[in-house]
Amino acid sequence: MLKRRAVFLDRDGVINEVVFRDGKPASPRTMAEFQFIDGILRPLKDLQTAGIDLFIVSNQPDVARGLLAQSVLDEMTTKIMKEIPLKAMLVCTHDDADACDCRKPKPGMLLQIAKRNGIDLSLSFMVGDSMKDIEAGRSVGAKTILLRRNYNDGVFADNIVNHLSEASALILGRL
Repeated sequence: MLKRRAVFLDRDGVINEVVFRDGKPASPRTMAEFQFIDGILRPLKDLQTAGIDLFIVSNQPDVARGLLAQSVLDEMTTKIMKEIPLKAMLVCTHDDADACDCRKPKPGMLLQIAKRNGIDLSLSFMVGDSMKDIEAGRSVGAKTILLRRNYNDGVFADNIVNHLSEASALILGRL
C-alpha cells in the first residue's frame, strides 16, 4: 500500500482564535467564543487539492475539567467538519492527570490516524502554536511548523511562520 502524506493541524490558535483568560491563551468554551481565524480556508483547500490529507488533532481538557460541555465541543467539531476540508478530526478530552496516550505532546492521536489512513509520518507535517504540538510532531518524525503567536516565544520548530497561508506555501514548496 502506498503511504500517503498528511498535514496534522492543532485546533485552537491554528484553525480558530484562542480566548484569553487571566492573560493566558485558552480554548473557547461557548459557540459565541468560537471564531475561525481569518484566511485559513484557502491554504487548506490548496493543500487538499495537492492531494494532502488534512487532520485536526486537538487537546480539549476543559471537558474533563467540567468547564466545557461535551455537547458544545461536539457543536464546534461539527462546524469545523462542515467548513474545512478535513479527512478526520481527533480530540483528546483528558486532563494531564489521566495520563492517556492521546494527549499531546504524546503522539497517540497522530499514530492512530497514521495507522488508520496509511500515512507516512516522515512525509508529513504537524502545524501548531504550542510546544505540545511541536513535540508530538517531532516524536513521530513529522516535520514541524510553528505558527508564531504573542504567547509562544521560546518555542522552536523546523519552521516558524506567521499564518497558515505561509505554512501551506512552505509545505507545497517541498512536495
